[in-house]
Amino acid sequence: MRELPTLRPGGQIVRFAAVGGVNTLTFYACYLPLHRLLPYFAAYTAAFAASLAGAFFLHTYVTYRTRPTWTKFLLFPLTQVTNYGVQSAGLVALVGWCGLDTAVAPLVAALCALPFTYLVSRRILRPPARTGPTAARPGPSAQAGPPPARSGEAA
Repeated sequence: MRELPTLRPGGQIVRFAAVGGVNTLTFYACYLPLHRLLPYFAAYTAAFAASLAGAFFLHTYVTYRTRPTWTKFLLFPLTQVTNYGVQSAGLVALVGWCGLDTAVAPLVAALCALPFTYLVSRRILRPPARTGPTAARPGPSAQAGPPPARSGEAA
């Protein structure tokens, strides 16, 4: 399978925001019914966990246009730990300190977390290209044997 085409980072930011919007709507669609059954923070946590797998595949295919791998899947929760931490702090601050309604506060907290989550997810799902001696290792078709002799040396 061939690698999907890459695009400019500016396009990634736009796609990241669009996928984040879809994921936020998915999260919110889970949060509202749970909010009727559970305390707001428990409903928030359950809805957040439910939207994690969808976010991984959407960001992998749509945002960064790369193939999902088990390594990326296992590291992806680190992006969500960042997102969860920033959103949780924002949620508690917005509800507790600002008196914002518990049905609206998660949306505002999600907007505040966007730049942090983008930076971490880009690092995990689209790591920088390797450079230097370890980047270009010879494959199995490389010629085996001693290095070629330098000029002036005996062969």
